[in-house]
Amino acid sequence: LALGDALGAHVEFRPYSYLQANPVLTLTGGGTWGLSVGQWTDDTSMALCIAASLVMKKGFQPYDQLVRYKWWWKDGYMSSTGKCFDIGYGTEQSLQEFLRRQKKSIDEYKIPEQDIDHTETQNFDCYCSRQGVAGNGALMRLAPVPLFFFRSPKHAVYYAGESALFTHGDRVAADCCRYYAALIVAAVRDYAKHDILDDHFVEKHSGWFNEEPLHPEVLQVAHGSYKKKGGHNEGIAGKGYIVKAMEAALWAFWSDEGQFNQGALLAVNLGDDTDTTAAIYGQLAGAHYGL
Repeated sequence: LALGDALGAHVEFRPYSYLQANPVLTLTGGGTWGLSVGQWTDDTSMALCIAASLVMKKGFQPYDQLVRYKWWWKDGYMSSTGKCFDIGYGTEQSLQEFLRRQKKSIDEYKIPEQDIDHTETQNFDCYCSRQGVAGNGALMRLAPVPLFFFRSPKHAVYYAGESALFTHGDRVAADCCRYYAALIVAAVRDYAKHDILDDHFVEKHSGWFNEEPLHPEVLQVAHGSYKKKGGHNEGIAGKGYIVKAMEAALWAFWSDEGQFNQGALLAVNLGDDTDTTAAIYGQLAGAHYGL
């Protein structure tokens, strides 16, 4: 995840045509954000927030996850530069709503402001987004959830969906995360690559999904829409919409000929949201190929 993020950071927002003429070949600094070689962006920062929460709370604690996102947004917690940058619109809107709800709790329960981050009030609603918010920000940070719960695939898939909804409220965002988490769990559990990419993976593992159907757009990807040898020429693109981002990452994994570096470069060189496409690729490829 972090390597893919850092690999694509310096050409983020560059179109496919630019990267065809100037392909990324290795880790490079400068560019879009003026970062040093190896520095990461929001993808990794938010993943580290989730990882820290899972470890510190010894489980899935929505309020604590949102608090850590807030710390990143306001104070640069888990940032590679000490400051928040490159935050997605949907995420920022959700964190603004989280702050509003915290303020309401401060006023209603007379909680000192300095204590609110460590005081979850009864019935606090952590679902701070809404239907229609379906950017790739929910998927780019996902890996810590399935890695933490890999021994229980059903829990991994369920909590993956929940992790999306705090900042990306559309069902399709949750279902992308549910499906991708299942693939990561399969990879960690030493499934062969052809089994991970089986067009009927979902149906063969319906118990992991608690028999709850996936959104039709997600199912289309799961059934192999990414298996296009023409890549970008056949509609594969590193876009901000979560379904397209997942499709692009899976295309890179399917196309990488067993080489992590090759797949990461394929993901970045699709252009547009380069760091996130590669970060999503890196989660699954890293789980499968290991160190």
